[in-house]
Amino acid sequence: MTRTVDLGMPTATGFLRGEQKFPAAAADRLTDAQLRRNLAHATGTIRTKRLRAVAELDDWEELRLAGSAIKTDAMARLPELLEQLEATVTARGGVVHWARDGVEANRIITDLIRATGADEVVKVKSMATQEIGLNEHLETEGIRAIETDLAELIVQLGNDRPSHILVPAIHRNRTEIRDIFRTAMPGAPADLGDEPRELAMAARSYLRERFLTARVAVSGANFAAADTGTLAVVESEGNGRMCLTLPRTLITVMGIEKVLPSFTDLEVFLQLLPRSSTAERMNPYTSLWTGVTPGDGPQEFHLVLLDNGRTRVLADEVGRAALHCIRCSACLNVCPVYERVGGHAYGSVYPGPIGAILSPQLTGITGPDDPNASLPYASTLCGACFDACPVRIDIPSILVELRADAVEAGHRPLPGGQDVAMAAAAWAMTDGRRWGRLIALGRLLSWRRTGFRRLPWPASIWTRHRDLPPLPARTFRQQWRDRLRRTGSGS
Repeated sequence: MTRTVDLGMPTATGFLRGEQKFPAAAADRLTDAQLRRNLAHATGTIRTKRLRAVAELDDWEELRLAGSAIKTDAMARLPELLEQLEATVTARGGVVHWARDGVEANRIITDLIRATGADEVVKVKSMATQEIGLNEHLETEGIRAIETDLAELIVQLGNDRPSHILVPAIHRNRTEIRDIFRTAMPGAPADLGDEPRELAMAARSYLRERFLTARVAVSGANFAAADTGTLAVVESEGNGRMCLTLPRTLITVMGIEKVLPSFTDLEVFLQLLPRSSTAERMNPYTSLWTGVTPGDGPQEFHLVLLDNGRTRVLADEVGRAALHCIRCSACLNVCPVYERVGGHAYGSVYPGPIGAILSPQLTGITGPDDPNASLPYASTLCGACFDACPVRIDIPSILVELRADAVEAGHRPLPGGQDVAMAAAAWAMTDGRRWGRLIALGRLLSWRRTGFRRLPWPASIWTRHRDLPPLPARTFRQQWRDRLRRTGSGS
């Protein structure tokens, strides 16, 4: 069926919102010492490996610029490219479905699975299906969804939620994983150890039977080429390859922003993505498929194109750059905030810096009590995320714009005290002499040169989790006056 792309403003239905605002959730996570150790070890290892992988390419910055340009072009021509993608997929034996939101997508997928008579599906790791709560929906419909990615399987068996885009179980160590397998994985040995090979082999044994008997698979897609109708999934374990080739029916759920103009664009992104995500020169498994091939692979292919708030993001000239994201997770691995609180504190399917700009835009900020209104403040604005992003998304600039949107919606990052704090700052900073006297008083109060560990309210909101750095011995104004005296210049 052919549909014209609707560039209205649909609501992101089925999208997860946190129960707590980020500051409260982060404060809880900061008390978990084991979580912080797990995160520091994992993100530190990934950062180091990624830097080495990127340093191998002399043209890395040119690749980033190329990736950014391709995504900018794709977003500018999104309706046209989606219609072209539908035409090429259909011409090659696939069926394309359009879903305005998560509710519609879940209904389409459920009907497709029921039509096959299956009550169980195997799944390739997919952020889009997490976004719409597909697993939970299928469970209510009596259909069991089995995650086949190792980390996703750990999360599923542990009745947990992913905390990282690429490594969903990054908050777990191997002893915790062993305990989850022992108690929740059917057929797991009672004496299963915590060595990585043992854990991997236990998961392999459990999943192999599911691969061989599944009639339906559900996947996401990393990219789709509009000119050929080709879809791509890149992964490291081979589970995706099993899901994409063995079942008779394949259902792919893809956010509409994943479309690329041409097949040759993959040349750029298949260099950018693996080095940025797993710090590999190329992915161990890159699966490409185009429609249906008689006698080879799935004989029914359905592509569900998911909006779920994306046209809302596209309408924002600044914020639309968030749709360039290729889900590499590089921004999470360099973010000092994410490293200390983990993904669950964000209360969103998309954690870390990209989640802080993507989630509020997909759902919209409904008011001051919306937990997503606090996400744009989950950042120090240090800029490390922009430096790491393979498609050069200017996350700090978008965060600043979203903070303004949150304030307009009535959100106050300093509850009950923001207006007072800003009025006090204006009073102090609009008079040079007054500001100078306050700075002198501050130096006197911090005479030990150790900084302020506690300040009275409302400044206590800042010093609750961090020290205010000590003031310098001499202000810039004093140093400038001394310089003028030495040089004899009055200018």
